Amino acid sequence: MGITHGSATRSYSGEVPENRVEVVVANLTVMDRDQPHSPNWNAIYRIISGDPSGHFTIRTDPVTNEGMVTVVKAVDYEMNRAFMLTVMVSNQAPLASGIQMSFQSTAGVTISVTDVNEAPYFPTNHKLIRLEEGVPTGTVLTTFSAVDPDRFMQQAVRYSKLSDPANWLNINATNGQITTAAVLDRESDYIKNNVYEATFLAADNGIPPASGTGTLQIYLIDINDNAPELLPKEAQICEKPNLNVINITAADADIDPNVGPFVFELPSVPSAVRKNWTITRLNGDYAQLSLRIMYLEAGVYDVPIIVTDSGNPPLYNTSVIKVKVCPSMVLLFVVWMKRREKERHTKQLLIDPEDDVRDNILKYDEEGGGEEDQDYDLSQLQQPETMDHVLNKTPGVRRVDERPIGAEPQYPIRPVIPHPGDIGDFINEGLRAADNDPTAPPYDSLLVFDYEGSGSTAGSVSSLNSSSSGDQDYDYLNDWGPRFKKLADMYGGGEED
Repeated sequence: MGITHGSATRSYSGEVPENRVEVVVANLTVMDRDQPHSPNWNAIYRIISGDPSGHFTIRTDPVTNEGMVTVVKAVDYEMNRAFMLTVMVSNQAPLASGIQMSFQSTAGVTISVTDVNEAPYFPTNHKLIRLEEGVPTGTVLTTFSAVDPDRFMQQAVRYSKLSDPANWLNINATNGQITTAAVLDRESDYIKNNVYEATFLAADNGIPPASGTGTLQIYLIDINDNAPELLPKEAQICEKPNLNVINITAADADIDPNVGPFVFELPSVPSAVRKNWTITRLNGDYAQLSLRIMYLEAGVYDVPIIVTDSGNPPLYNTSVIKVKVCPSMVLLFVVWMKRREKERHTKQLLIDPEDDVRDNILKYDEEGGGEEDQDYDLSQLQQPETMDHVLNKTPGVRRVDERPIGAEPQYPIRPVIPHPGDIGDFINEGLRAADNDPTAPPYDSLLVFDYEGSGSTAGSVSSLNSSSSGDQDYDYLNDWGPRFKKLADMYGGGEED
């Protein structure tokens, strides 16, 4: 048999509140004389017009065979106040052949949408603004306003703060204008990754009232409003060579470019600071504090240091580092060695001869060589009053010279680059000058030979007496030069001077 709407009803109506889903808004009934619950009786419903956006669907009640019009997509009163649906119903199985009746039927369904008080909302959420930190109190930042979807209701929206951790902001309750209630500080603990976050509430005056929330994010641009602080606050200098300098740096709460490179310097007042201490720059962030003087009494010293950052304009701060100087400290050698080592590393090819410690270069003064690297008994160069101390010395030859006083001859000056043929002439001239120099050793000297003890393997020398004949001719001593002139006069019969 064919299917018709119950009681010949061809139209239905229903009502749905906006923003609700899974709500049955109308029940459609049909009549069918076929066997109940068979394919020839079961009804199938379809919406064939009036719902292009798919807000509704019709499900079949398996017991009553009714069509239940259900909201599956929320409707908006401000967009659609009503829907006019056309619904077609048919059997699950087609009619048998030869039956002149239609196996399907249509009906109209009118659905009204009722208005519901909806909450205001912030169109931009989260809203981000950027500004420099440190703006004065009362500065207008932005207007953070909400929209009420209930266009057909005469409602007012009011604003208030929900979360303002540092209590930096105010919001106008009527229009949502945001102003500063305090100075915004980028270096505050309330700042995360340069951003300060606050939330606000927008509520209407409907029945019942509805409200919505919005988040405002403020990105704070850094300004140079923090001076650098010296690190560390305390240190010590002791006798260990690796602790005679202190590495210092600075901490700055700002960010680049308002931080390093830093400048470290000692104040000029009091004058003892620069007199006792010195600062050496290592790089843009580090420097070294060390003693300028060789010794400082043990104790704790407050050393003021001026640290300046690279901001525009730069900021500086005078910080004090407490330096403990240990007792029984010998800094003279440590500081000297450190400076010598630094000079060797930086000026290896430009070493002053006095600082050169290489064992293949020795510098001697004009008065004679070897004093700087030999251990001499300088007492032997002094004229003794008696011979007792000489005889008591260790074995060896002792010489006590008495140099004659008189004019000394001029020795020839050797040419800087002598010609090979001039070498012989130079030697001969030097020999002649030496032979005619009465002041050149050997002159009258007292030679003291230490006693070497008994048991010598040599025989007695008492038999080596001079000839007593007196007939020997000593005139040939005159030919030996002026050095033997005195001897020739004594033995050769010449006249004494």
